[in-house]
Amino acid sequence: MVSVRNELVPIRTVSQITGVNPVTLRAWERRYGLIRPKRTPKGHRLYSRDDIEMIHRVLTLLERGMSIGQVRNALENEVIEDDTQGPDDNWEVYRKRMLLAITRFDESGLEETYNEVLALYPVSLVTRQMIVPLLRDLGDRWENGEGSVAEEHFFGCYLRNKLGARFHHRPKQVRGARLLMACLPDEYHEIGLLLVALAASSRGFDIVLLGANMPLEELPQAVTQARADAIVLSGSVKPSARTLQDRLPEVVSAARVPVFVGGVGPAQVAEEIRAMGAIMLGDDVDAGLRKLAEHLDAHKPRPIASRRRT
Repeated sequence: MVSVRNELVPIRTVSQITGVNPVTLRAWERRYGLIRPKRTPKGHRLYSRDDIEMIHRVLTLLERGMSIGQVRNALENEVIEDDTQGPDDNWEVYRKRMLLAITRFDESGLEETYNEVLALYPVSLVTRQMIVPLLRDLGDRWENGEGSVAEEHFFGCYLRNKLGARFHHRPKQVRGARLLMACLPDEYHEIGLLLVALAASSRGFDIVLLGANMPLEELPQAVTQARADAIVLSGSVKPSARTLQDRLPEVVSAARVPVFVGGVGPAQVAEEIRAMGAIMLGDDVDAGLRKLAEHLDAHKPRPIASRRRT
């Protein structure tokens, strides 16, 4: 955990503390005047503790549904505690723009909207308010006969490339627990896993990503080789009978580290999964990661993690 007292810190440190990426911080300064960092002689931004507190106040208002355009007025008029404001409908506008681009197979349109939103809002908020609802909308369109598999594949490929690039360029200097993350057998959609992996990485976890359709019988050996502290499995479809009856119970028994399971599919059989000793994380990324962190903190020391990593 990075701490700040009275010293001035660079934008990268502020991003680590607040979870707001540097591009967004610069947009909040230039376009909205929400923060005014000092500058070095070479023009590099330096932030004070007051600046960081202001960023957290901005995040509080965004989480309550305000648009970034409403935040400055709210701060100036000290309406932090005013709950009478209606929810921000900008997210619906963004989702409709993204959906229109998807139905037209318009990658440029997707890119324009996606970059615009990421420049204004923290990644966690974009994921929760735009990406996850949009994925649900696409699934509903397919079930109702309004959309097509081609639309889902088009957006899936686009998003996988974006999330994969973010994951590749994530900060590598982490000190948190090491998580071995994979999709359940017969799960070929990696988007949910990537979203969880990125969110976990932003919280300081050390991620080993194994991808889609992972044979569970290989995980205990992978845990030993990677010196992992936990296994995290993801699924968007209901696990097969074989996975529930044989594969998952075996890995829970053999892994010697906690096994966490999340996603919409596993949530349909949550009681069966809990009965075999795995820990359910649900389908809410933030709530699931809080539960994971609390469980790992409550069960220290962990024998695999206690070994020296090389």
